Amino acid sequence: MEKENIAVGLDIGTTKIVAMIGKKNEYGKLEILGVGKSKSLGVARGVVNNITQTIQSIQQAVIEAEANSGYKINDVVVGIAGQHIRSIQHTDYVIRTNPEEVISGRDIQLLIDQVNKLAMLPGEEIIHVLPQEFKIDGQSEIKEPIGMYGGRLEASFHVVVGQASSIRNVGRCIQSSGIELSGLTLEPLASADAVLSQEEKEAGVALIDIGGGTTDLAIFKDGIIRHTAVVPFGGNVITDDIKEGCSIIEKQAELLKTKFGSAWPGENKDNEIVSIPGLRGRDPKEISLKNLSKIIHARVVEIIEQVFTEIKAYGHEDPRKKLIAGIVLTGGGSQLKHIKQLVEYITGMDTRIGYPNEHLAGNSSEEISSPLFATAVGLVMNSIENNSNSAYKIELKEVFTEAPRQVVQQPVAAAVEEKIEEVSSEAIEEEINLETETTEHKIKRSFFDRYVEKIKDFLDNAE
Repeated sequence: MEKENIAVGLDIGTTKIVAMIGKKNEYGKLEILGVGKSKSLGVARGVVNNITQTIQSIQQAVIEAEANSGYKINDVVVGIAGQHIRSIQHTDYVIRTNPEEVISGRDIQLLIDQVNKLAMLPGEEIIHVLPQEFKIDGQSEIKEPIGMYGGRLEASFHVVVGQASSIRNVGRCIQSSGIELSGLTLEPLASADAVLSQEEKEAGVALIDIGGGTTDLAIFKDGIIRHTAVVPFGGNVITDDIKEGCSIIEKQAELLKTKFGSAWPGENKDNEIVSIPGLRGRDPKEISLKNLSKIIHARVVEIIEQVFTEIKAYGHEDPRKKLIAGIVLTGGGSQLKHIKQLVEYITGMDTRIGYPNEHLAGNSSEEISSPLFATAVGLVMNSIENNSNSAYKIELKEVFTEAPRQVVQQPVAAAVEEKIEEVSSEAIEEEINLETETTEHKIKRSFFDRYVEKIKDFLDNAE
């Protein structure tokens, strides 16, 4: 049976793990063939802290995606995030031995390799080396140096760095889940691919991806990535604040946040009350929506101010660095009521909510078009880009006669769960009343190939 050019993205988040299978249709749009989602166990603030639970969650998401699509997954492109991620700006150069020869990809790769040898802090590794602008013999603002003449080739780079152990833990989880790691992508870059237009990237834009455990920032200007950062706070911290402030359990706090929460306290009247069912025959608890919004507002302001500090560190007030397209919010946290207005109030910048539907086929479901799946959609798009060189190893399930994928059992987690007082969200809800490939792409792909091979070698040697 003829293989299809199918791509798979795996978003390992703090609250959920999403496996998404897709392909490009005849109109160049992304057609989603299947989605699998599972609760993320063993991940805190984007970092794996329990290998066994993370493997189980990955397998559940993969099995569901396979069942929904009819395809078997062998390879995935994985998003990397977490509080251990940081970025630096670096400028480097090489002197060419023969200036009379035109500059080729080999010269640029030599420059990239030189940057990869930079000394990092102990335990850190370079994840991305992204060229921004080139300079040839003093001539600046060159975006495509291949084919030009010159003796001194210089470039400014955006270098993304992360903890080696955290990255290898992700690789171990993928391999132990019975699938191969075919690529790594920084999650804010994947989200940017999904929700930003090229015009916004040219004009200057800050993407804020508010996830469960972290809030990711990616700044673009003149079509080039200029700054990335990860703030170690997200939607889970807001839920925890509600849980503590209202003395309720986590599931009730999450439901209150998504169903009745607002980032703008002035929108709620003093007499607006919701009733929360008590546990084990206890009296219902009444929650003031105004107090709920005050709790949410305080934490969201803290998150946005930290992100705005990063935007100011980039220097957005400089006329040459001005972000004309303002801010784009995405991720699950962007669905919080009135958060757009609050961000505009704090930053003074135009803001919109980013949906990945621009790149999706017209028949895509409303759920997939949600900001919640922006990173997963971006990872699938990145996977398709990687696939232009080699076909993916995904075939129709009917071809396989092997035993179904075995899910790792979790006796410890199961025993703990039995002791926890469970209240289903359904029960709570019932009772609550109210174009051509650029040099940058070529280099990035070449670097990823080498980096993924390095991780595979490390994992093989560790066995």
